[in-house]
Amino acid sequence: MTSRLEPGDTAPAFTLPDSEGKPVSLSDYLGKSVVVYFYPAASTPGCTKQACDFRDNLGVLADSGYEVVGISPDKQEKLAKFRDEEGLTFPLLGDPDKKVLVEWGAFGEKQNYGKTVQGVIRSTFLVGPDGKVVKAMYNVRATGHVAKLLRELPA
Repeated sequence: MTSRLEPGDTAPAFTLPDSEGKPVSLSDYLGKSVVVYFYPAASTPGCTKQACDFRDNLGVLADSGYEVVGISPDKQEKLAKFRDEEGLTFPLLGDPDKKVLVEWGAFGEKQNYGKTVQGVIRSTFLVGPDGKVVKAMYNVRATGHVAKLLRELPA
């Protein structure tokens, strides 16, 4: 069983390539609040809906002091295509070996159409300026998740 992060935990450090192949690290966001979300696969219906919801609410999130980073097991080329097709303006990071997904508890056993399978657990985290987890949400829904997140943002 993958261990899950809890509020107050130090968010596991990562450095992953973005859709351009440029390394992006969690430490790049120290001193800022960031939404880190994990999704199964670029250009799939649910993941597209979720990414577009984040894109459409970037202004609201920025006004609340949050930046957004999306992480999936996809390779750079697929992330670049996804970014371009959907007009995404926040970093999409690739974790093909799933090391970061596992460290954040976002990869493991999940239910898929009534079967237990190994895969990406759609998850969202709020990480504070100190690098600590403020909120950890696992098994979130692709549709309506961003609206729910906005309602629950800490003041």
